[in-house]
Amino acid sequence: MTLPGEFSLIGRHFRPLAGPGALGLRDDAALLMPPAGRELVLTVDAMVAGVHFLPDDPPDLVGRKLLRVNLSDIAAKGAVPLHYLMTVSLPKGTPDAWVAGFAAGLAVDQAAFGVSLLGGDTTSTPGPISLSLTLIGHVARGTAVHRFGAADGDEIWVTGTIGDGALGLAVATGRLVDPTGFLLERYRLPRPRVGFSLAGIASAAMDVSDGLVQDLGHICRASGLGAEIFAGDVPLSDPALAAGPAWLETCLTGGDDYELLLAVPPARAEALLAEAVRCGVAVTRIGRLQAGPPEVVVRGSGGESLSLTKGGWSHF
Repeated sequence: MTLPGEFSLIGRHFRPLAGPGALGLRDDAALLMPPAGRELVLTVDAMVAGVHFLPDDPPDLVGRKLLRVNLSDIAAKGAVPLHYLMTVSLPKGTPDAWVAGFAAGLAVDQAAFGVSLLGGDTTSTPGPISLSLTLIGHVARGTAVHRFGAADGDEIWVTGTIGDGALGLAVATGRLVDPTGFLLERYRLPRPRVGFSLAGIASAAMDVSDGLVQDLGHICRASGLGAEIFAGDVPLSDPALAAGPAWLETCLTGGDDYELLLAVPPARAEALLAEAVRCGVAVTRIGRLQAGPPEVVVRGSGGESLSLTKGGWSHF
């Protein structure tokens, strides 16, 4: 007997991604046993065509980005990823090849990051492709790192380089040229810092998704502190530097970096640097947190406060 189209699509493309507890995607729910002595960490992110990815982006990279933006949230808690749930809403007539490519991308990163699909939902939509993924991870009890918890005098650190994702979007939309292809790749394929141990090092953390300045503001408000960062200390890649100073504000506020933003007490800086060496990830100190109004001050090379036209990305 021929299965209805939805169930046929699930069988062809998503059942091969299912892991233990998913019951072969043949039931309405999955079973999950948390590792002994661990707490579960859950995060969810949505991606909509035309907003979070471009309609002509390769479908395998769309799948990988969907998983990776959630992996970045898990990394910012100092947690280990485990399984995920996913909702896929497709316009009628979406080519089967697009779904196959999307699932193939998920399979690549499932293997790379040690996660598997537990279940989800597939629907049709009259609008653009809409995707949502809920990632489940685990962390030793009492060791998850939060946005709150920073203290006066903590130093502000970031992993990797900042601004590449936003500049990559500018490349994809024809507003910037990057002969290296580096920036476009960084926009399409984030590098979540999974495995970077934060317990006992960071007093507060989050990933940079909506822009460095805006996301640092979240830590400020949650911790009741002000922040001061120095634009000249923010690490930029060579292609970002080549874009020129006119793009600095985009780097500071554009988002899509998916790097870790950390508040670290000065006494733990050596431990942070040692962990960075262990993981092969660059870390850079860019400022400090201090008592005062919960706002972010960006300073230029002469110590002057820079005026930014926007703080970061917002959907509304």
